[in-house]
Amino acid sequence: MGKKMPTIALVDDDRHILTSVSMALEAEGYLTNTYTDGVAALKGLEDNPPDMAIFDIKMPRMDGMELLRRLRQRSDLPVVFLTSKDDEIDELFGLKMGADDFIRKPFSQRLLVERVKAVLRRAQPRDTAVTPAEASRAIERGKLVMDPDRHSCTWDGRSVTLTVTEFLILQALAQRPGIVKSRDSLMDAAYDDQVYVDDRTIDSHIKRLRKKFKVVDDTFDAIETLYGVGYRFKET
Repeated sequence: MGKKMPTIALVDDDRHILTSVSMALEAEGYLTNTYTDGVAALKGLEDNPPDMAIFDIKMPRMDGMELLRRLRQRSDLPVVFLTSKDDEIDELFGLKMGADDFIRKPFSQRLLVERVKAVLRRAQPRDTAVTPAEASRAIERGKLVMDPDRHSCTWDGRSVTLTVTEFLILQALAQRPGIVKSRDSLMDAAYDDQVYVDDRTIDSHIKRLRKKFKVVDDTFDAIETLYGVGYRFKET
């Protein structure tokens, strides 16, 4: 028997989009679960957890942002938003809340499928740029402990829940404390080559990382900004 393909949850109040996106993904072998509103989706995501999800932002009853906010209270499931080209503010807000990527409408089915593949690849342990042993090796840097195999992260013994993208960015920084990582190198560490993101996307992920660690330790300052250059993990 072949390997079971990942399941993708689709949430959109436009049934035409649900149908077309489902057909495109199923043609690639993926399994799909569809929901027409956020309320039904929240229960469905809990009862039948998928491998990743695609949310429309503007929906009745519960919009995509609120759905993501509630989901992030219990899960680090990779989430991609569907958004109109004019929703720049929503994109920045969504990144701060823990979205992994955005697809702007109107989009081609080929683009959507490639983005899905990219997000799913990022959700798997990476073996590029470092050896497989290094990629899966637990990282201990002072109070920080990261275990890539288990996708777990703790600070001073307290668990910090990170999205796939946040985990990959922090891992890239923590692997070489004191070494400055440019935004471009952090993009390479966290995103597939086929996915374009700009500087603000990395900045938003860094802000969210800091916010999450400050929840467990309000003195957290291990991620340093070198203005005009990039970021580094402070040497202990």
